Amino acid sequence: MREKFHKVDFCVIGGGLAGMLAAIAAARHGVKVLLMHDRPVLGGNCSSEIRMWPLGCRNYDYRETGILEEIFIENMYRNPTRNFSIWDSVLYEKVKAEPNITLLLNCSCNGVKMDGNRILSVRGWQLTTYTWHNVEANYFADCSGDSILAPLTGAEYRVGRESSSEFNEDIAPEKADRRTMGMSCLIQAVERDYKVEYIPPSWAYVYPDESSLPFRDHDLKNLRTNFWWMELGGEHDSIYDTEELRDELLKIAFGVWDHIKNRGDHGADNWELDWVGFLPGKRESRRYVGDYILTQNDVRSGGQFDDVVAYGGWPMDDHHPGGMNYRGQPTIFHPAPAPYGIPYRCLYSRNIENLFFAGRNISATHVALSSTRVMATCAVMGQAVGTAASIAVRDRATPREVYENSIRELQETLLEDDCFLPYLTRKSSVLLKNVLTKKKGLWASEGDPSPVLNGCDRAVGDNPNAWEASVGSVIGFDFNHPVHVKQVRLVFDSDLHRVTCGGNPVMRFYPTLCNRTLDMRPFNFPKTMVKDFLVEYQDVCGVWKQLREVTGNYQRLVRINADVYALGVRMTVKATWGNEKVRVFSFDVL
Repeated sequence: MREKFHKVDFCVIGGGLAGMLAAIAAARHGVKVLLMHDRPVLGGNCSSEIRMWPLGCRNYDYRETGILEEIFIENMYRNPTRNFSIWDSVLYEKVKAEPNITLLLNCSCNGVKMDGNRILSVRGWQLTTYTWHNVEANYFADCSGDSILAPLTGAEYRVGRESSSEFNEDIAPEKADRRTMGMSCLIQAVERDYKVEYIPPSWAYVYPDESSLPFRDHDLKNLRTNFWWMELGGEHDSIYDTEELRDELLKIAFGVWDHIKNRGDHGADNWELDWVGFLPGKRESRRYVGDYILTQNDVRSGGQFDDVVAYGGWPMDDHHPGGMNYRGQPTIFHPAPAPYGIPYRCLYSRNIENLFFAGRNISATHVALSSTRVMATCAVMGQAVGTAASIAVRDRATPREVYENSIRELQETLLEDDCFLPYLTRKSSVLLKNVLTKKKGLWASEGDPSPVLNGCDRAVGDNPNAWEASVGSVIGFDFNHPVHVKQVRLVFDSDLHRVTCGGNPVMRFYPTLCNRTLDMRPFNFPKTMVKDFLVEYQDVCGVWKQLREVTGNYQRLVRINADVYALGVRMTVKATWGNEKVRVFSFDVL
């Protein structure tokens, strides 16, 4: 068979949201990256192959931003009906658009070469081309979910539930075991304007009445019913038994649809089974051991770590390992603060010196993982890992040395890239220190401009943390002397609460949908977003000149590069996507 060889700075295994964001973040900071993914489409559990929603922090004041919000906005702009094929294309495009990324799809990692406790290279088989790909890199990130590099490298890892006494976790069982949360094959339905018959396959399970599905919501009018509770595998090996479990899940899926259509009145006469997932979506398997293990108590106390680089905000959603074989509540939502911090030390290996990881395989107990495993949380961890890798590449440092020597730089870089970190605010540029202290050079034609420099690029509660004005208003800086302007950094309002996006109030938060009703309509693009604006600078002779005029903007974070000497900089907002009022969270000059 054919052999191909690649040499890069950073190799990422796994193209779910965590792996995607790790690759994109590193690439945008100048790192040569190879992303190896074993499926034909990116996105992992939120791809068209599995179709779970990428959820995260439940407090929408703290909705995830950074690269993830950039992707969500792109999807809202191009995909108002939340079509899964378009969603796949958005994810694909975001990776392919980066010139520093080599993407290998349909390529399964199955070998490594080591030098002591350091990974030298990995090897993957690409089914579509019958090619072996050998990838040499200085740093690796395992974002595969199943932690494929753990058994291949000897990295320390855990499987199953810790005893309650090991970390003093009252949610954990009394005795440790190897049980995990299970996996699901989801189904989706669509409503027609005519009656649709359904004949189940002969091998489907039979659920004759409502008592057959206790605590399992299957009301099709509830648009959040994506049948996540069709779950198995927690009492088996969630890696090696996947094929057999898939077979059982398909029997369940077609049997549940038979129950809805043919066994009792569920108002489903006009509903049609539109899609069935043949690839199980996994919740838990191997978890790496890093320099720190996140626990239930860390989550509950808010995760106030000095090295916070990501955050969660989903409840500790601990699915019963029995899944469909358990007749009680399929999950318990143990409360968790929203947000709570996740430390960098949970994102690199304790004993393999050049191995990062992000996703549902981080260094956490089973209980803590029941919250951190949701995809939006995994994604922001991925961006943190990719950004940390860029620092490691630059400094020729180990992941641990990044913690020891550069953690503040990592945090500030993430904030500059529009990530939110609990307990931290972004520093404005050194260029504007005089403005920050004297407040004399910052002005606006309307409204109070000072919030654009407070370092919090989102509304929180009743505090907008933004310059609020009308369309046509101007905000600017006057400098005391000519300064070298290299960049203007802007953060606009993408409506993190999605109030202006229309559609069902429950579903407008989600980038993808499950069941589709007959009267479902497209979603709006956030009307709060600034669409057209003009940035100008005042040259050393006092003449105002155009730096950039932008029409049709639809992104939240906008950077305008420059190389001018200026006595001042100003921005005029000419249009939004529908709102008469404007919110600008950041207007910074670097």
